[in-house]
Amino acid sequence: MKEISCKVLVIGAGPGGYVCAIRAGQLGLDTVIVDFQKPGGTCLNVGCIPSKALIHAADHYAEALAQASGGSHLGISIENPTLDIAKTVAWKDHIVGRLNNGVAGLLKKAKVKIVAGQATFRDGRTVSVETEIGTQIIHAENVVIATGSIPVELPGLPFGEHVLSSTQALSMKQLPQTMAVVGAGYIGLELGIAFAKMGVSVSIIEATDRILPLYDAELTKPVMRRLDALGVRLQLGCKTTGYDATARKLSFDTVSGRKDKIEAEKVLVTVGRKAQLDGWGREELELDTDGRFLRIDERCRTSMRGIHAIGDVTGEPMLAHRAMAQGEMVAEILAGHRRSWDKRVIPAVCFTDPEIVTAGLSPEDARKAGIAVKLGQFPYMANARAMTLDGEDGFVRIVAREDNHLVLGIQAVGKGVAELSAAFGLAIEMGTRLEDIAGTIHAHPTQGEGLQEAALKALGLAIHV
Repeated sequence: MKEISCKVLVIGAGPGGYVCAIRAGQLGLDTVIVDFQKPGGTCLNVGCIPSKALIHAADHYAEALAQASGGSHLGISIENPTLDIAKTVAWKDHIVGRLNNGVAGLLKKAKVKIVAGQATFRDGRTVSVETEIGTQIIHAENVVIATGSIPVELPGLPFGEHVLSSTQALSMKQLPQTMAVVGAGYIGLELGIAFAKMGVSVSIIEATDRILPLYDAELTKPVMRRLDALGVRLQLGCKTTGYDATARKLSFDTVSGRKDKIEAEKVLVTVGRKAQLDGWGREELELDTDGRFLRIDERCRTSMRGIHAIGDVTGEPMLAHRAMAQGEMVAEILAGHRRSWDKRVIPAVCFTDPEIVTAGLSPEDARKAGIAVKLGQFPYMANARAMTLDGEDGFVRIVAREDNHLVLGIQAVGKGVAELSAAFGLAIEMGTRLEDIAGTIHAHPTQGEGLQEAALKALGLAIHV
Protein backbone atom coordinates (compact mmCIF):
# COMPACT_ATOMS: atom_id res chain seq x y z
CA MET A 1 0.00 0.00 0.00
CA LYS A 2 1.49 3.31 -1.12
CA GLU A 3 0.80 6.67 0.52
CA ILE A 4 1.28 10.14 -0.95
CA SER A 5 0.35 13.66 0.12
CA CYS A 6 -0.66 16.66 -1.97
CA LYS A 7 -2.00 20.18 -1.76
CA VAL A 8 -4.98 19.54 -4.08
CA LEU A 9 -6.76 16.27 -4.84
CA VAL A 10 -9.31 16.27 -7.65
CA ILE A 11 -11.71 13.32 -7.81
CA GLY A 12 -12.98 12.95 -11.36
CA ALA A 13 -11.16 13.81 -14.59
CA GLY A 14 -14.13 15.12 -16.55
CA PRO A 15 -14.26 18.66 -17.99
CA GLY A 16 -14.51 20.29 -14.57
CA GLY A 17 -11.98 18.04 -12.88
CA TYR A 18 -9.21 18.12 -15.45
CA VAL A 19 -9.52 21.89 -15.98
CA CYS A 20 -9.33 22.39 -12.21
CA ALA A 21 -6.25 20.17 -11.96
CA ILE A 22 -4.48 21.80 -14.91
CA ARG A 23 -5.06 25.32 -13.57
CA ALA A 24 -3.97 24.25 -10.07
CA GLY A 25 -0.80 22.75 -11.50
CA GLN A 26 -0.12 25.87 -13.56
CA LEU A 27 -0.41 27.93 -10.38
CA GLY A 28 2.24 25.83 -8.67
CA LEU A 29 0.00 23.71 -6.46
CA ASP A 30 1.01 20.08 -5.87
CA THR A 31 -1.98 18.39 -7.51
CA VAL A 32 -3.26 14.83 -7.94
CA ILE A 33 -6.24 13.81 -10.08
CA VAL A 34 -8.04 10.45 -9.79
CA ASP A 35 -10.47 8.74 -12.17
CA PHE A 36 -11.30 5.17 -13.10
CA GLN A 37 -11.69 6.02 -16.80
CA LYS A 38 -9.53 7.87 -19.29
CA PRO A 39 -9.19 11.66 -18.90
CA GLY A 40 -12.12 13.66 -20.24
CA GLY A 41 -14.97 12.09 -18.30
CA THR A 42 -18.42 11.43 -19.72
CA CYS A 43 -18.32 14.42 -22.07
CA LEU A 44 -15.21 13.40 -23.94
CA ASN A 45 -15.45 9.61 -23.71
CA VAL A 46 -19.15 8.74 -23.98
CA GLY A 47 -21.10 11.98 -24.29
CA CYS A 48 -20.68 15.37 -25.96
CA ILE A 49 -17.77 14.62 -28.27
CA PRO A 50 -18.67 11.14 -29.59
CA SER A 51 -22.31 12.14 -30.07
CA LYS A 52 -21.32 15.16 -32.16
CA ALA A 53 -19.07 12.95 -34.28
CA LEU A 54 -21.96 10.58 -35.00
CA ILE A 55 -24.29 13.51 -35.70
CA HIS A 56 -21.78 14.84 -38.23
CA ALA A 57 -21.53 11.46 -39.96
CA ALA A 58 -25.32 11.13 -40.00
CA ASP A 59 -25.66 14.56 -41.64
CA HIS A 60 -23.29 13.59 -44.44
CA TYR A 61 -25.03 10.27 -45.02
CA ALA A 62 -28.46 11.91 -45.13
CA GLU A 63 -27.19 14.42 -47.71
CA ALA A 64 -25.75 11.58 -49.79
CA LEU A 65 -29.08 9.74 -49.69
CA ALA A 66 -30.90 12.86 -50.83
CA GLN A 67 -28.50 13.27 -53.72
CA ALA A 68 -28.80 9.62 -54.72
CA SER A 69 -32.59 9.79 -54.76
CA GLY A 70 -32.64 12.91 -56.89
CA GLY A 71 -33.90 14.91 -53.92
CA SER A 72 -30.99 17.34 -53.99
CA HIS A 73 -31.61 20.74 -55.58
CA LEU A 74 -27.89 21.54 -55.51
CA GLY A 75 -27.24 19.83 -58.83
CA ILE A 76 -25.24 17.02 -57.22
CA SER A 77 -25.88 13.39 -58.09
CA ILE A 78 -24.27 10.23 -56.66
CA GLU A 79 -25.18 6.56 -56.72
CA ASN A 80 -25.79 3.95 -54.03
CA PRO A 81 -24.36 5.57 -50.87
CA THR A 82 -23.76 3.15 -48.00
CA LEU A 83 -22.95 3.56 -44.32
CA ASP A 84 -20.53 1.29 -42.48
CA ILE A 85 -21.42 2.09 -38.88
CA ALA A 86 -18.46 0.10 -37.56
CA LYS A 87 -16.08 2.39 -39.48
CA THR A 88 -18.01 5.43 -38.28
CA VAL A 89 -17.65 4.30 -34.67
CA ALA A 90 -13.94 3.60 -35.23
CA TRP A 91 -13.49 7.15 -36.57
CA LYS A 92 -15.36 8.50 -33.54
CA ASP A 93 -13.16 6.43 -31.21
CA HIS A 94 -10.04 7.78 -32.94
CA ILE A 95 -11.16 11.35 -32.22
CA VAL A 96 -11.88 10.47 -28.59
CA GLY A 97 -8.47 8.80 -28.29
CA ARG A 98 -6.66 11.85 -29.65
CA LEU A 99 -8.47 14.09 -27.19
CA ASN A 100 -7.78 11.66 -24.31
CA ASN A 101 -4.09 11.83 -25.08
CA GLY A 102 -4.30 15.60 -25.38
CA VAL A 103 -5.85 16.02 -21.95
CA ALA A 104 -3.36 13.59 -20.39
CA GLY A 105 -0.53 15.55 -22.00
CA LEU A 106 -1.86 18.84 -20.63
CA LEU A 107 -2.11 17.37 -17.13
CA LYS A 108 1.47 16.13 -17.30
CA LYS A 109 2.64 19.48 -18.67
CA ALA A 110 1.06 21.13 -15.60
CA LYS A 111 2.90 18.57 -13.41
CA VAL A 112 -0.34 16.97 -12.21
CA LYS A 113 -0.03 13.38 -11.00
CA ILE A 114 -2.64 11.10 -12.60
CA VAL A 115 -3.88 8.11 -10.60
CA ALA A 116 -6.08 5.65 -12.49
CA GLY A 117 -8.62 3.89 -10.28
CA GLN A 118 -11.75 4.19 -8.18
CA ALA A 119 -11.41 6.74 -5.36
CA THR A 120 -13.16 6.27 -2.00
CA PHE A 121 -13.11 8.70 0.91
CA ARG A 122 -11.84 7.42 4.24
CA ASP A 123 -12.30 10.82 5.85
CA GLY A 124 -12.38 14.45 4.75
CA ARG A 125 -8.66 14.53 4.00
CA THR A 126 -7.90 10.94 3.03
CA VAL A 127 -8.85 8.92 -0.03
CA SER A 128 -8.02 5.36 -1.01
CA VAL A 129 -7.75 4.42 -4.67
CA GLU A 130 -7.97 0.89 -5.98
CA THR A 131 -5.53 0.76 -8.89
CA GLU A 132 -4.28 -2.08 -11.09
CA ILE A 133 -1.15 -2.39 -8.95
CA GLY A 134 -2.81 -2.13 -5.55
CA THR A 135 -4.27 0.38 -3.11
CA GLN A 136 -3.02 3.97 -3.18
CA ILE A 137 -3.67 6.19 -0.15
CA ILE A 138 -3.79 9.93 -0.83
CA HIS A 139 -3.72 12.60 1.87
CA ALA A 140 -4.79 16.04 0.69
CA GLU A 141 -5.06 19.51 2.19
CA ASN A 142 -7.90 20.32 -0.20
CA VAL A 143 -10.25 18.03 -2.12
CA VAL A 144 -12.35 18.88 -5.18
CA ILE A 145 -15.26 16.53 -5.90
CA ALA A 146 -15.96 16.36 -9.63
CA THR A 147 -17.67 12.99 -9.96
CA GLY A 148 -20.14 14.12 -12.63
CA SER A 149 -23.41 12.41 -13.48
CA ILE A 150 -24.82 9.16 -14.87
CA PRO A 151 -27.86 8.33 -17.05
CA VAL A 152 -31.18 7.86 -15.27
CA GLU A 153 -32.47 4.29 -15.53
CA LEU A 154 -36.22 3.68 -15.59
CA PRO A 155 -37.56 0.96 -13.20
CA GLY A 156 -39.36 -0.94 -15.98
CA LEU A 157 -36.55 -0.52 -18.52
CA PRO A 158 -33.22 -1.66 -17.03
CA PHE A 159 -30.21 -1.12 -19.28
CA GLY A 160 -29.03 -4.24 -21.09
CA GLU A 161 -28.68 -5.80 -24.52
CA HIS A 162 -31.79 -4.24 -26.03
CA VAL A 163 -32.45 -1.30 -23.68
CA LEU A 164 -29.61 1.16 -24.08
CA SER A 165 -28.26 4.21 -22.34
CA SER A 166 -26.77 6.99 -24.44
CA THR A 167 -23.34 5.54 -23.64
CA GLN A 168 -24.23 2.19 -25.16
CA ALA A 169 -25.96 3.76 -28.18
CA LEU A 170 -22.80 5.64 -29.11
CA SER A 171 -20.83 2.41 -29.47
CA MET A 172 -23.19 0.24 -31.53
CA LYS A 173 -21.32 -1.65 -34.26
CA GLN A 174 -24.55 -2.55 -36.07
CA LEU A 175 -27.59 -0.37 -36.64
CA PRO A 176 -31.04 -1.71 -35.74
CA GLN A 177 -33.90 -1.48 -38.20
CA THR A 178 -36.21 0.04 -35.58
CA MET A 179 -35.51 2.08 -32.46
CA ALA A 180 -37.69 3.64 -29.79
CA VAL A 181 -36.28 6.65 -27.98
CA VAL A 182 -37.76 7.22 -24.53
CA GLY A 183 -37.53 10.91 -23.71
CA ALA A 184 -37.67 13.89 -26.06
CA GLY A 185 -35.12 16.04 -24.29
CA TYR A 186 -31.93 17.21 -25.96
CA ILE A 187 -30.08 13.88 -25.69
CA GLY A 188 -32.99 11.85 -27.05
CA LEU A 189 -33.60 14.21 -29.97
CA GLU A 190 -29.94 14.65 -30.87
CA LEU A 191 -29.39 10.90 -31.09
CA GLY A 192 -32.86 10.08 -32.40
CA ILE A 193 -32.43 12.47 -35.33
CA ALA A 194 -28.94 11.12 -36.04
CA PHE A 195 -30.13 7.50 -36.14
CA ALA A 196 -33.11 8.47 -38.32
CA LYS A 197 -30.69 10.06 -40.79
CA MET A 198 -28.69 6.82 -40.78
CA GLY A 199 -31.75 4.93 -41.97
CA VAL A 200 -33.16 3.63 -38.69
CA SER A 201 -36.94 3.78 -38.26
CA VAL A 202 -37.18 5.92 -35.12
CA SER A 203 -40.09 6.46 -32.74
CA ILE A 204 -39.91 8.90 -29.84
CA ILE A 205 -42.02 8.49 -26.69
CA GLU A 206 -42.28 11.52 -24.40
CA ALA A 207 -44.25 11.86 -21.16
CA THR A 208 -45.01 15.57 -21.62
CA ASP A 209 -47.12 17.08 -24.38
CA ARG A 210 -44.22 18.40 -26.49
CA ILE A 211 -40.60 17.84 -27.44
CA LEU A 212 -37.77 19.65 -25.65
CA PRO A 213 -40.02 20.69 -22.77
CA LEU A 214 -37.30 22.88 -21.21
CA TYR A 215 -37.18 25.11 -24.32
CA ASP A 216 -39.90 27.56 -25.32
CA ALA A 217 -42.26 26.18 -27.94
CA GLU A 218 -41.38 28.68 -30.66
CA LEU A 219 -37.77 27.47 -30.72
CA THR A 220 -38.84 23.84 -31.13
CA LYS A 221 -41.20 24.32 -34.09
CA PRO A 222 -38.46 24.02 -36.75
CA VAL A 223 -37.23 20.84 -35.04
CA MET A 224 -40.75 19.43 -35.15
CA ARG A 225 -40.91 20.11 -38.88
CA ARG A 226 -37.60 18.34 -39.40
CA LEU A 227 -38.73 15.31 -37.40
CA ASP A 228 -41.78 15.06 -39.63
CA ALA A 229 -39.64 15.31 -42.76
CA LEU A 230 -37.40 12.52 -41.48
CA GLY A 231 -40.39 10.27 -40.80
CA VAL A 232 -39.81 10.13 -37.05
CA ARG A 233 -42.92 8.96 -35.24
CA LEU A 234 -43.80 11.01 -32.14
CA GLN A 235 -45.83 9.70 -29.21
CA LEU A 236 -46.35 12.65 -26.87
CA GLY A 237 -48.05 12.51 -23.50
CA CYS A 238 -47.23 8.82 -23.22
CA LYS A 239 -45.65 6.74 -20.46
CA THR A 240 -43.68 3.58 -21.11
CA THR A 241 -44.70 0.47 -19.17
CA GLY A 242 -42.23 -2.20 -20.25
CA TYR A 243 -40.30 -3.92 -23.01
CA ASP A 244 -40.70 -7.43 -24.44
CA ALA A 245 -37.25 -8.39 -25.73
CA THR A 246 -38.57 -11.54 -27.43
CA ALA A 247 -41.29 -9.76 -29.41
CA ARG A 248 -39.17 -6.59 -29.69
CA LYS A 249 -42.12 -4.49 -28.56
CA LEU A 250 -42.15 -1.44 -26.28
CA SER A 251 -45.38 -0.96 -24.34
CA PHE A 252 -46.74 2.42 -23.31
CA ASP A 253 -49.89 4.14 -22.10
CA THR A 254 -51.23 7.03 -24.16
CA VAL A 255 -52.50 10.30 -22.74
CA SER A 256 -56.06 9.00 -23.06
CA GLY A 257 -55.21 5.91 -21.02
CA ARG A 258 -55.15 3.54 -23.98
CA LYS A 259 -52.45 0.86 -23.92
CA ASP A 260 -50.32 0.56 -27.04
CA LYS A 261 -47.14 -1.09 -28.33
CA ILE A 262 -44.51 -0.10 -30.84
CA GLU A 263 -41.90 -2.19 -32.63
CA ALA A 264 -38.39 -1.53 -31.40
CA GLU A 265 -35.34 -3.68 -32.01
CA LYS A 266 -33.51 -1.35 -29.63
CA VAL A 267 -34.82 1.04 -26.97
CA LEU A 268 -32.77 4.13 -26.14
CA VAL A 269 -33.62 5.60 -22.72
CA THR A 270 -32.79 9.30 -22.45
CA VAL A 271 -34.90 10.62 -19.58
CA GLY A 272 -32.13 12.64 -18.00
CA ARG A 273 -29.01 12.35 -15.90
CA LYS A 274 -28.46 12.32 -12.14
CA ALA A 275 -25.55 13.35 -9.95
CA GLN A 276 -22.99 10.62 -9.26
CA LEU A 277 -23.33 10.64 -5.47
CA ASP A 278 -22.55 6.98 -4.83
CA GLY A 279 -19.44 4.85 -5.10
CA TRP A 280 -16.89 7.33 -3.74
CA GLY A 281 -17.52 7.15 0.00
CA ARG A 282 -19.90 10.05 0.50
CA GLU A 283 -21.26 8.24 3.56
CA GLU A 284 -17.92 8.88 5.29
CA LEU A 285 -18.44 12.63 5.00
CA GLU A 286 -20.90 15.20 6.36
CA LEU A 287 -21.91 16.93 3.14
CA ASP A 288 -25.12 18.93 2.88
CA THR A 289 -27.26 18.28 -0.18
CA ASP A 290 -29.67 20.40 -2.16
CA GLY A 291 -32.20 17.91 -3.43
CA ARG A 292 -30.30 15.35 -5.52
CA PHE A 293 -27.09 17.41 -5.61
CA LEU A 294 -24.27 18.53 -3.34
CA ARG A 295 -24.88 21.96 -1.87
CA ILE A 296 -22.22 24.58 -2.64
CA ASP A 297 -21.81 28.32 -2.16
CA GLU A 298 -20.64 31.00 -4.60
CA ARG A 299 -17.06 29.72 -4.28
CA CYS A 300 -18.04 26.05 -4.79
CA ARG A 301 -17.37 25.24 -1.13
CA THR A 302 -19.33 22.36 0.39
CA SER A 303 -20.44 22.18 4.02
CA MET A 304 -17.09 20.62 4.99
CA ARG A 305 -13.99 22.79 5.25
CA GLY A 306 -11.39 21.96 2.64
CA ILE A 307 -13.83 20.19 0.32
CA HIS A 308 -15.11 21.84 -2.85
CA ALA A 309 -17.47 20.41 -5.46
CA ILE A 310 -17.92 21.33 -9.13
CA GLY A 311 -19.87 20.27 -12.21
CA ASP A 312 -22.88 18.00 -12.58
CA VAL A 313 -22.67 16.71 -9.01
CA THR A 314 -23.62 20.25 -7.85
CA GLY A 315 -26.78 20.66 -9.94
CA GLU A 316 -28.20 22.39 -12.97
CA PRO A 317 -27.32 23.38 -15.56
CA MET A 318 -25.46 20.12 -16.07
CA LEU A 319 -23.17 21.45 -18.79
CA ALA A 320 -19.48 20.77 -19.43
CA HIS A 321 -18.62 24.44 -19.85
CA ARG A 322 -20.19 25.30 -16.49
CA ALA A 323 -18.02 22.62 -14.86
CA MET A 324 -14.93 23.97 -16.63
CA ALA A 325 -15.57 27.51 -15.41
CA GLN A 326 -16.14 26.25 -11.86
CA GLY A 327 -12.98 24.14 -11.98
CA GLU A 328 -10.81 27.04 -13.11
CA MET A 329 -12.30 29.27 -10.40
CA VAL A 330 -11.76 26.75 -7.58
CA ALA A 331 -8.12 26.18 -8.57
CA GLU A 332 -7.47 29.93 -8.43
CA ILE A 333 -9.23 30.20 -5.06
CA LEU A 334 -7.03 27.41 -3.68
CA ALA A 335 -4.00 29.33 -4.97
CA GLY A 336 -5.07 32.35 -2.94
CA HIS A 337 -6.83 34.38 -5.61
CA ARG A 338 -10.05 36.27 -4.80
CA ARG A 339 -12.71 34.68 -6.97
CA SER A 340 -16.43 33.99 -6.75
CA TRP A 341 -19.12 32.79 -9.14
CA ASP A 342 -20.52 35.93 -10.75
CA LYS A 343 -21.40 34.69 -14.23
CA ARG A 344 -24.39 36.39 -15.81
CA VAL A 345 -25.08 33.68 -18.34
CA ILE A 346 -24.27 30.11 -19.31
CA PRO A 347 -25.21 29.43 -22.95
CA ALA A 348 -26.78 26.09 -23.82
CA VAL A 349 -26.79 24.35 -27.20
CA CYS A 350 -29.08 21.60 -28.45
CA PHE A 351 -27.43 19.85 -31.42
CA THR A 352 -30.66 18.81 -33.08
CA ASP A 353 -31.51 19.52 -36.71
CA PRO A 354 -31.81 22.46 -36.78
CA GLU A 355 -29.65 23.45 -33.82
CA ILE A 356 -30.94 25.53 -30.89
CA VAL A 357 -28.96 28.03 -28.83
CA THR A 358 -30.20 29.78 -25.70
CA ALA A 359 -28.43 32.32 -23.53
CA GLY A 360 -29.98 34.30 -20.69
CA LEU A 361 -33.68 34.97 -20.25
CA SER A 362 -36.42 33.91 -22.63
CA PRO A 363 -39.40 36.22 -23.13
CA GLU A 364 -41.42 34.06 -20.73
CA ASP A 365 -38.62 34.11 -18.13
CA ALA A 366 -38.59 37.91 -18.26
CA ARG A 367 -42.36 38.16 -17.94
CA LYS A 368 -42.35 35.83 -14.93
CA ALA A 369 -39.70 38.06 -13.35
CA GLY A 370 -41.94 41.08 -13.90
CA ILE A 371 -39.56 42.73 -16.39
CA ALA A 372 -41.00 44.73 -19.27
CA VAL A 373 -39.09 43.80 -22.40
CA LYS A 374 -38.55 44.68 -26.05
CA LEU A 375 -38.22 41.76 -28.48
CA GLY A 376 -36.45 41.62 -31.79
CA GLN A 377 -36.74 38.54 -34.00
CA PHE A 378 -35.09 38.05 -37.39
CA PRO A 379 -36.00 35.06 -39.62
CA TYR A 380 -33.27 33.11 -41.37
CA MET A 381 -35.33 33.03 -44.54
CA ALA A 382 -34.16 36.65 -44.93
CA ASN A 383 -30.48 35.86 -44.28
CA ALA A 384 -28.35 35.32 -47.40
CA ARG A 385 -25.83 32.98 -45.75
CA ALA A 386 -28.56 30.79 -44.27
CA MET A 387 -30.09 30.50 -47.72
CA THR A 388 -26.78 29.41 -49.27
CA LEU A 389 -26.44 26.79 -46.52
CA ASP A 390 -29.93 25.50 -47.28
CA GLY A 391 -30.89 26.44 -43.72
CA GLU A 392 -33.70 28.96 -43.92
CA ASP A 393 -35.93 27.40 -41.26
CA GLY A 394 -35.10 29.32 -38.09
CA PHE A 395 -34.56 32.71 -36.50
CA VAL A 396 -32.55 34.83 -34.04
CA ARG A 397 -34.35 36.54 -31.17
CA ILE A 398 -33.15 39.16 -28.68
CA VAL A 399 -34.81 39.91 -25.34
CA ALA A 400 -33.94 43.33 -23.86
CA ARG A 401 -35.23 45.54 -21.07
CA GLU A 402 -37.80 48.02 -22.31
CA ASP A 403 -36.49 50.91 -20.20
CA ASN A 404 -32.75 50.89 -20.92
CA HIS A 405 -32.39 48.30 -23.73
CA LEU A 406 -30.03 46.07 -21.68
CA VAL A 407 -29.83 42.68 -23.40
CA LEU A 408 -31.19 39.97 -21.09
CA GLY A 409 -31.34 36.99 -23.41
CA ILE A 410 -30.63 35.79 -26.94
CA GLN A 411 -32.04 32.65 -28.59
CA ALA A 412 -31.65 31.13 -32.03
CA VAL A 413 -32.73 28.08 -33.97
CA GLY A 414 -31.26 27.20 -37.33
CA LYS A 415 -28.62 25.28 -39.23
CA GLY A 416 -25.19 25.73 -37.65
CA VAL A 417 -26.28 28.30 -35.06
CA ALA A 418 -24.32 26.51 -32.32
CA GLU A 419 -21.30 28.55 -33.39
CA LEU A 420 -23.14 31.76 -32.48
CA SER A 421 -23.29 30.76 -28.79
CA ALA A 422 -20.01 32.55 -27.97
CA ALA A 423 -21.30 35.84 -29.38
CA PHE A 424 -24.56 35.47 -27.47
CA GLY A 425 -22.79 34.74 -24.19
CA LEU A 426 -20.29 37.56 -24.66
CA ALA A 427 -23.03 40.09 -25.44
CA ILE A 428 -24.89 39.35 -22.22
CA GLU A 429 -21.77 38.91 -20.04
CA MET A 430 -20.45 42.30 -21.14
CA GLY A 431 -23.74 44.06 -20.41
CA THR A 432 -24.44 45.17 -23.97
CA ARG A 433 -27.51 47.10 -25.02
CA LEU A 434 -29.50 46.85 -28.22
CA GLU A 435 -27.68 49.89 -29.62
CA ASP A 436 -24.28 48.21 -29.06
CA ILE A 437 -25.21 45.16 -31.13
CA ALA A 438 -27.05 47.19 -33.77
CA GLY A 439 -24.06 49.51 -34.16
CA THR A 440 -21.47 46.73 -34.46
CA ILE A 441 -20.47 45.95 -38.06
CA HIS A 442 -21.19 42.28 -38.74
CA ALA A 443 -19.45 40.51 -41.62
CA HIS A 444 -21.52 39.76 -44.70
CA PRO A 445 -22.63 37.20 -45.69
CA THR A 446 -22.79 35.40 -42.32
CA GLN A 447 -25.47 33.98 -40.11
CA GLY A 448 -24.18 36.29 -37.38
CA GLU A 449 -25.84 39.17 -39.21
CA GLY A 450 -29.10 37.81 -37.84
CA LEU A 451 -28.03 39.01 -34.38
CA GLN A 452 -27.55 42.57 -35.61
CA GLU A 453 -30.82 42.46 -37.55
CA ALA A 454 -32.69 41.23 -34.46
CA ALA A 455 -31.33 44.17 -32.46
CA LEU A 456 -32.35 46.59 -35.21
CA LYS A 457 -35.82 45.02 -35.26
CA ALA A 458 -36.19 45.53 -31.49
CA LEU A 459 -35.25 49.19 -31.97
CA GLY A 460 -37.77 49.62 -34.75
CA LEU A 461 -35.00 50.07 -37.30
CA ALA A 462 -35.16 46.79 -39.22
CA ILE A 463 -33.60 46.89 -42.68
CA HIS A 464 -33.86 43.40 -44.20
CA VAL A 465 -37.24 42.33 -42.90
